[in-house]
Amino acid sequence: MNAIVGFIRKLPTVFATGFGLGYAPIAPGTFGALIGCLIVWTFTIHLPELWMQIVACALLTLACIPVCTYAEKDLGGEKDNGKIVADEYLTFPICMLGMYGLWQKYWWLMPMCFIVSRIMDIVKPFPAYRLQLLPSGLGITIDDFVSSLYALAANWLLFTVITV
Repeated sequence: MNAIVGFIRKLPTVFATGFGLGYAPIAPGTFGALIGCLIVWTFTIHLPELWMQIVACALLTLACIPVCTYAEKDLGGEKDNGKIVADEYLTFPICMLGMYGLWQKYWWLMPMCFIVSRIMDIVKPFPAYRLQLLPSGLGITIDDFVSSLYALAANWLLFTVITV
């Protein structure tokens, strides 16, 4: 019974670490963000309307906060522990809002969005850098949320320029 309880208690941390991808020796955030591509692929099939995509992105972002808070404590309390990558993959779909159906026609779209998203996450444009200083899961998640909004704008701009 104790083993089952222990396993259940570790589930949020397993989820937050991207099912182990957060333990990658280099670029764990980038490896973890790849799960976001699978989420976008799933959304393409099941969420054809933009409003559905927005609601799903909001729910994923909100769910990320308590999961990251739990994992941060479980992993020893280190602020914004690099092993926690749920913030990377749960906010990635934001940077492709409204584009979910387009990546099937334009094969290069998802890789482009992924690269732009990673750049924005690393650069952390204002106010993302400051927001990451907020406590626990909120600070872990909110900087990626803001960076994904910047990436969304950049991705639409790049897509428009490239396809015109």
